[in-house]
Amino acid sequence: MHSNPKSPTPQSETLTRETNQAASKSTRMAISAAILAITVAFAMSMFDVAEAAGAAGKPKGPVVYVFGDSMSDVGNNNYLPLCIAKSDYPWYGIDYYTGWPTGRFTNGRTIGDVMSAKFGVPSQPPYLSLYMTDDAILGGVNFASGGAGILNETGIYFVQYLSFDAQIDAYETVKEATKAKIGDAAAEKLANEALFLIGLGSNDYVNNFMRPFMADGIVYTHDEFVVLLTTTLRKQLKRLYSLGARKIAFTGLAPMGCIPSQRVLTGTGKCLTELNEYVLVFNAAAKKMLDKLNEELPGAHVVFADSYSVVMDLIDHPEKYGFKISTTSCCNVDTTVGGLCLPNARVCANRKDYVFWDAYHTSDAANQVIADKMFDDLKAVVDGVAPKPSSAPVHATAPAPGPHK
Repeated sequence: MHSNPKSPTPQSETLTRETNQAASKSTRMAISAAILAITVAFAMSMFDVAEAAGAAGKPKGPVVYVFGDSMSDVGNNNYLPLCIAKSDYPWYGIDYYTGWPTGRFTNGRTIGDVMSAKFGVPSQPPYLSLYMTDDAILGGVNFASGGAGILNETGIYFVQYLSFDAQIDAYETVKEATKAKIGDAAAEKLANEALFLIGLGSNDYVNNFMRPFMADGIVYTHDEFVVLLTTTLRKQLKRLYSLGARKIAFTGLAPMGCIPSQRVLTGTGKCLTELNEYVLVFNAAAKKMLDKLNEELPGAHVVFADSYSVVMDLIDHPEKYGFKISTTSCCNVDTTVGGLCLPNARVCANRKDYVFWDAYHTSDAANQVIADKMFDDLKAVVDGVAPKPSSAPVHATAPAPGPHK
């Protein structure tokens, strides 16, 4: 006969209940402690991740402000409805990472794009694409406009564009907006530490002085024109200095007589020697003026970045840099209708073989080489290294040309 299990006594029920309650309380405490530990650990790990992400996301290089012409324009002219100097159509941008036109006057990146990447910062957005309330203004801005020159009258037949003076006006607007965002002192510090990259002057020759229908080539001798250019540039750079610019790189003019649009003018396909001689005279005068600015302006680091020697070597010895053709452009352009790469144009099979993309502008691959060769000069400005004595190339036999006809 099986015995019935013992019924729990009231004492045992109480003991069991208390034991279970104690165990439950202990378990809850353990779970709570575990949750707390996990929460703290997670929070600490997230802090580390956020800190690491912040460090990774922080630009490695300087804030860069770009001023210039179509060699540097990244889309400003797209926002000017009356402007006729635009590249917002195929085949422009075919080798840019987006694969479509952005307003850059080349098949891919500009020299400024490559420089920015080498500094570890993103390419600067076009000024006209921004609202002054955008945080993007704190990371650098591109003011360059196709057709612009040192002189306000240069490029006037493009109807609408941003002259260098207008670009400086735009920077002043950005500076005021920056003050509103981060305060006067921080905005001034940002300006003092930023790189002001300036590439202008080509249009003052090819679309002004060398044009028979423009007054400057008739009114001035070349010597007088150089004085006009350098004195105007001096005033413009001093204005930028007054707005906080301290680190300024001015890229001298390249051998423009050797670009495809000027070669066709000779009838032989050779370089237009007269224009190259003009360029050398201007470069020497500009470098001398920049050297004086360094002496006059406290804290200024103004550097002349020599593009003439770099580009001439690229043109004279293309094979040294992996190119095959440096006398004509990849895009088969008609210089009688502007020399740009129109949608109906024929494009070369291998774009990396060509130094020039169209009649005026270097290719993406050439821009990489030019930026690589000039980077040390610009990095010295950013690092605050005192400018070295003049190294601008000067043709020993370059004449002081008379009036241009």
